[in-house]
Amino acid sequence: MPGCTAPGEYKAPLQPANFDGPGSWRFLCLDHVREHNAKYNFFEGMSAEEITVAQHPLAGWDRPSRKFAANGADPPPRWSDFADPLNAISGRFGRVHERTAPSRFSKSERRALSVLGLAENADRNQLRKRYSGLVRRYHPDKNGGDRSHERRLGEVIEAYQLLRRASAFA
Repeated sequence: MPGCTAPGEYKAPLQPANFDGPGSWRFLCLDHVREHNAKYNFFEGMSAEEITVAQHPLAGWDRPSRKFAANGADPPPRWSDFADPLNAISGRFGRVHERTAPSRFSKSERRALSVLGLAENADRNQLRKRYSGLVRRYHPDKNGGDRSHERRLGEVIEAYQLLRRASAFA
């Protein structure tokens, strides 16, 4: 803006009504972009019917989408084929894979894993780290002599003794 010495860090459109492409932008300082946004009215120049259509939850979603071929040429993808960094999709199928894959742990070893808060894919290094962390947390010497966690400490030690000899960690 003429006369403004503040750095222009914020993007503001030159033509607010132009949504057909990347548009033209200018960079404004914080005070001037606030002023620009205060004057902006998306619904300016629209009739009541156009405003109602624009406010509908499905506005903009009425475009046709491509369908998968039904003749066998392009089968739809399986959900388990997707790479899912957040495990949002694969978490849904994890239970299916768990049922089909045999566990490498016995029932008592799985219970010991749950006592230590470990998953079945844990390795020996994770087992040792988790054990030492829990012993430090529940030991009376670390809790100012508080012996209220002795039962939990005993369960952790018993679970570790069972798991360190497990064939899955050999």
